[in-house]
Amino acid sequence: MPDVLKTLTRPNGWAIVQRNRPAMISLVFLFTIVVIAFTVPFFLPASLKSTSSDTFLPPLTKGVESAMLHLFGTDKNGQDLFYRLLTGAQVSLGVGIVGAFISLIIGTLYGMISGYFGGRVDALMMRAVDMLYAVPRILFIMIFIAAFDSVFKDWLDGARLWAQQAEWKSLEEAARYLIPYSKILVMILSLGLVEWLTMARIIRGQVLVLRELTFVTASRAMGQSGWVILRKHLLPNLSTLILTYLTLTIPAVILDESFLSFLGLGIEDPAASWGSLLKDGAQVINPIESKWWLLAFPALLMSLSLLALNFLGDGLRDAFDPKSAD
Repeated sequence: MPDVLKTLTRPNGWAIVQRNRPAMISLVFLFTIVVIAFTVPFFLPASLKSTSSDTFLPPLTKGVESAMLHLFGTDKNGQDLFYRLLTGAQVSLGVGIVGAFISLIIGTLYGMISGYFGGRVDALMMRAVDMLYAVPRILFIMIFIAAFDSVFKDWLDGARLWAQQAEWKSLEEAARYLIPYSKILVMILSLGLVEWLTMARIIRGQVLVLRELTFVTASRAMGQSGWVILRKHLLPNLSTLILTYLTLTIPAVILDESFLSFLGLGIEDPAASWGSLLKDGAQVINPIESKWWLLAFPALLMSLSLLALNFLGDGLRDAFDPKSAD
């Protein structure tokens, strides 16, 4: 009886999140970063977006060539670091969100099927997950990129040539724009294919509990098929859990992308991500003359964003996890 009263008096999950100050500050910070990253670059002057002779200018310095104030300084090519940080945020956050959604879809479907049907199906599917866990994640991504990057780039170039001959300007421009990002697109797919394992285990464990509850038993007695029960009854009850672990998967994907870009296996110039900016900054750090801003600003922005994502994920987990105590 006390457990029932505790459940009935437990506040709404979103109300708990709103009382969690770190989670709300993180949510506001992430929303601000996303809005700025995806809007401000379009309004910046063209002189800040191109290369110039104003190389390695410190922060808050005016360029000689353009006479524009460089808020975060410039890099080795004379490009404004503030602009590159925002375009890098577009790539890193985009990779994190899309890669996490791919892993969410695969992991949710896999975990729901494994947990609901149980028995030999569950045992076989979980052994497959165990074997995939044994494969080094970064090694798999590197092999996947090496195998499919050139193929995808050739496909994009072929699509560009076909659109040029067909005088289809929009498709030609889209293909030309995506060619420098071909490695990132392949990376997103590979990250989505390796990050779903933990999600599958979490969903499977929750489905094992839900399938024994009364509403599932009643649905079976009414003659509903397993797929209908999964879609209409179990999936809605897993939505908050899925949302919670989505916010915890995004930083993992961003870290993987940044690590690969730092090694030179990610996005290619002139495009940028937080990882490639960190690589550029690390290359010019030396004891004699340190270009500290090239490393400090990308590292600070990425660290704060990952910290905010983890705080938000922890807040959602505390609010919606049925085992958490208020």
